[in-house]
Amino acid sequence: MTQRTVLAALAASLILAMAAQAAPEPTRRIEISQMMGRWYEVARVPNALQRGCQAGASDWAPSAKGFAVVQSCHKGAPNGPLSVWKAKATVADPKTNAKLKMTFFGGVVSQDYVVVDHRPEQGWLVLATANGKYLWLMATRPTLSAAIKSQALARIGQLGFDIGRLEFPRPMGS
Repeated sequence: MTQRTVLAALAASLILAMAAQAAPEPTRRIEISQMMGRWYEVARVPNALQRGCQAGASDWAPSAKGFAVVQSCHKGAPNGPLSVWKAKATVADPKTNAKLKMTFFGGVVSQDYVVVDHRPEQGWLVLATANGKYLWLMATRPTLSAAIKSQALARIGQLGFDIGRLEFPRPMGS
């Protein structure tokens, strides 16, 4: 069995095992241009695909049918072996631009996501699976200041997520 097949099967079983709760609705419209570029992972709800991931990042670029997304992390340590997976994303709700459908592993696996809140002036956004089981705090820089990180975490709690479940992967250079 190839690594790609194993990852696809793992992702598919992860998606099928997700609870049937819903993420909060987006708090406001997001401009698509604000999604472009590199986003660094600050915090996440643990998930099987990212087990052991440190220094995670997602690179968003426009493509013919939406966006090309390249996600990466280093296994075990910020300077550990690089793990990369690619996705395609499309806007599922043009009214807010905050609901996205992403496909992974050549379209074998798809998942709905919601940008539940974003603060472009502070350089962060909160992305969750549409069922609300998984969440990521992403930032335009590898780290957030303590004050801004505290505000972002407080907002995650206000949105109904259990911040006690979050893990904080180490950024590159730590």
